[in-house]
Amino acid sequence: MSPSDDAARWLRRPRGAASAPVRLFCFHHAGGAAWLYRDWPRRLPAGIEAIAVQLPGRGERFREPPMQRMAPLVDRLAGVVAPLLDRPFAFFGLSMGARIAWALAHGLRDRGLPTPLALYLASAAAPAEPDRRTDWKQDLVGYLRSMGGTPPEVFTEPELLAAVLPTLRADLTLVDTLRFRPRTPLDVPILAFAGRDDPEGSPQRMRGWGAETTGRFELTVRPGGHFFDAAEESRLIRTVAGDLCALAHLEPV
Repeated sequence: MSPSDDAARWLRRPRGAASAPVRLFCFHHAGGAAWLYRDWPRRLPAGIEAIAVQLPGRGERFREPPMQRMAPLVDRLAGVVAPLLDRPFAFFGLSMGARIAWALAHGLRDRGLPTPLALYLASAAAPAEPDRRTDWKQDLVGYLRSMGGTPPEVFTEPELLAAVLPTLRADLTLVDTLRFRPRTPLDVPILAFAGRDDPEGSPQRMRGWGAETTGRFELTVRPGGHFFDAAEESRLIRTVAGDLCALAHLEPV
């Protein structure tokens, strides 16, 4: 498989946006997929190319085994994104995706590759926070219900539910087994977005992201739980776009 074919498996890029001066790599939550960001290209300024990362075990990669350890995932992702780091870029991650974005930023720095202009992290406790949610190991369906964000029809269709659970379990294992504690924080801005009623990424549990950078840290507390409703997502996109445009010296559109 050629490098371009491999990148096509991992990255969803909007047509006609490859010439944008800035790239925003977007990482989905546990059990999620790249489709989460399908509307972002048209909702971001023209100068920002939104690239959604598609992990194995979902969508058209359904037959590939999902990855359960962060180190090999970072190895693969670093190789995939390296050719696209020829211009300024940033990472956005939701829940599991926030941990992946943070680990990958360290992986790029450790390899002597360019690092992001900023990390935009939502609904994820800081790495130093103890793991408080272990109930998924005993009752994965109950955990899925408690987090919200899953279409109701998933729970009423046994075959659909059976297809979703193995990938979700692998994703949660990936986060649960992450023991990476870097000695040196990143030197990039981190903007964190916490749901006031989120049991996992609460404001208190997200404040620790400030210790993960020597740069600027901002915490935005929003109403709601782990996932974003349409209005909250729109506010999030505007905030990310405005901050990234300022960092990259772009005129927001």
